[in-house]
Amino acid sequence: MQCLAKVLVVDDDDRFRHDLGVIFEFIGEQFVSCSSTEFDVSVWKQAEGTFFLGHVHSPETLAQITHFLSINNHIPVIAVSAHASEVSGLPNFVGELALPLNYPQLSDALRHCQEFSGKTAIKIPQLQQKNTLFRSMVGRSDTITEVRHLIEQVAPTDANVLILGESGTGKEVAARNIHFHSSRGKGPFVPVNCGAIPPDLLESELFGHEKGAFTGAISARKGRFELAEGGTLFLDEIGDMPQPMQVKLLRVLQERCFERVGGNKTIKVNVRVVAATHRHLPTMIQDGGFREDLFYRLNVFPIEMPALRERIEDIPLLVQELLARMEAEGGSQVHLTPRSVSSLMEHSWPGNIRELANLIERLVILYPGQMVDVNRLPSNYRYTDIPHFTPETGYLETEEEQERDALNAMFYEEDPIDDAVSALNELPPEGVNLKEMLADLEIDMIRQALEAQLGVVARAADMLGMRRTTLVEKMRKYGLNKDDIV
Repeated sequence: MQCLAKVLVVDDDDRFRHDLGVIFEFIGEQFVSCSSTEFDVSVWKQAEGTFFLGHVHSPETLAQITHFLSINNHIPVIAVSAHASEVSGLPNFVGELALPLNYPQLSDALRHCQEFSGKTAIKIPQLQQKNTLFRSMVGRSDTITEVRHLIEQVAPTDANVLILGESGTGKEVAARNIHFHSSRGKGPFVPVNCGAIPPDLLESELFGHEKGAFTGAISARKGRFELAEGGTLFLDEIGDMPQPMQVKLLRVLQERCFERVGGNKTIKVNVRVVAATHRHLPTMIQDGGFREDLFYRLNVFPIEMPALRERIEDIPLLVQELLARMEAEGGSQVHLTPRSVSSLMEHSWPGNIRELANLIERLVILYPGQMVDVNRLPSNYRYTDIPHFTPETGYLETEEEQERDALNAMFYEEDPIDDAVSALNELPPEGVNLKEMLADLEIDMIRQALEAQLGVVARAADMLGMRRTTLVEKMRKYGLNKDDIV
């Protein structure tokens, strides 16, 4: 067993403290123990490791200890079931211990505390890239490595590039990398979102206009092509460009010249065009929504940006990069536990890197300078639970207590149980086996909740209106396994 710095045990039961001390000595853990009345900051300084909250008789003393732990939220906390509810809302709450204690559950709990304590920063080797701009395309996965390789190949040329991929995958970041690594790197990089500009204004936006060309044109104005002279023009969401503009863009790509709206002077341009879209252009061509000749003009060198769900192994690096970026922009430091990062790696990320960046920004605002464990993530990002360290044998509830919970769940909880109860309003003449019927219905409801929440027990428990520990025991009673259900 790898030792923590020390474990501080606070418990008012002399016998329990003694027995726990014997277990710690047996597994080679250093510890300091005291009663709640003996606890103060000086006692804690003797430990500086993990806080083990045992039985505390005084509610006032328990409140003081809880306040101490909330202020010192870098201290991992494990608690016996009797007081788990008082500290379960703390960001440093690592898990709940059920009695009687034994070696496997205590060893498992201390292992989680080690992971929490080792998280003062996510220690991840930095990418060895010559150019710092590649830091915005962090990752070690094969897919993002291939993207970086393609960018290095095409950047020195003047070939048109078409960047494909879902929204939020970093298509503009790739375009900026192409520009930065090209001979045009010192020239302007001009982005245009073709889907955000009204069709009747897009021509003026791209090519500019002369004075008096239309109502409101009180002076001549350069378009984005002229502004990008000697540099790169990035046409984002090219798939949203209306058909009339596609024809005019095709001519510019072919002739490298254009006229302003309302003008007749031909203007030559030296601009590299990089386009991007989240749409499937071959399908649009078949449906008549995109010109085939323009597609082949743009698709000289295609680059496919991978979705975040296809490069899950890059999430720790991306989290570190986003946290560093937020801190550089004046945000507070926020640390994510390994458990919370692992939970993020279970998410499907429909919004890709943009969704991850928004989540990190939200955490920095909510928990400045604090640690973020899985219980502080928004509910739809929790794919792992705060551990409940239970003994290997025995149940926490008697059979009578479990039957009582089943009845309470059936007759006093909210939907969807109410619908099931309504079906039992009339007793058949031959009678029913109420115990079996309630058990079957409870099993069915538990299965449905677990399936709806993809096997995440904590969320299924919320859906059923019960504590997670209660649901765990019911699953054990009925022999249900979340992995088999999902």
